[in-house]
Amino acid sequence: MITEYQQKLRERYIAATVMPAPEPWQKVLDDRTPIGGLLGIGFAVHPDSGHDLVMVVSSDGHGLFDAVTGEKIARDQDPDPETSTPDAHPDLASPGLGPIAGVPVRIAGLFGGGLHSTTPDGWTLDIVSPEWPHDRVILSADGGSHKGPAGGTWWHIFHSEYSELRAAGFSPSGLTLAVATSSDLTLWTRPELHFDD
Repeated sequence: MITEYQQKLRERYIAATVMPAPEPWQKVLDDRTPIGGLLGIGFAVHPDSGHDLVMVVSSDGHGLFDAVTGEKIARDQDPDPETSTPDAHPDLASPGLGPIAGVPVRIAGLFGGGLHSTTPDGWTLDIVSPEWPHDRVILSADGGSHKGPAGGTWWHIFHSEYSELRAAGFSPSGLTLAVATSSDLTLWTRPELHFDD
């Protein structure tokens, strides 16, 4: 049995349609990047540009994306079987590739782990499931209280109704937001952190 408060919260989430993330967040690509058999994702930093990188581990190998442009910058279709999935490593890490070759990247997804749920300047990301098993990703600027109607201080930015949600969260820098499902990757970026004076 759920409380009246819980029922109202559930109804609020169900009524909220998927909407664009607010400024300053910008979707990296117009649509989701299809990645069949996606198992998990992790973040790293490009040693030259300083851009956030997203490493994707899938049943078809490993890929590395620039989180600012969406460009795939490295691919390994035949990773070492002993390290091809993060569960082979005690802290769920996979070996980096391309410009981060040799750098272990912690992967969140099917095997566990997690991404940052807050940014240094106060954005919060929550996963809610008012119609389980379909997860919704909620971005908020109110510390995660989700008060008032959607589009005020919280936004329903992703609805995983066609694939299983693997991971959702921010990069350690707080400049990238990623949502990974079993079939695709969606990225948002912003140019800088913003602290209220």
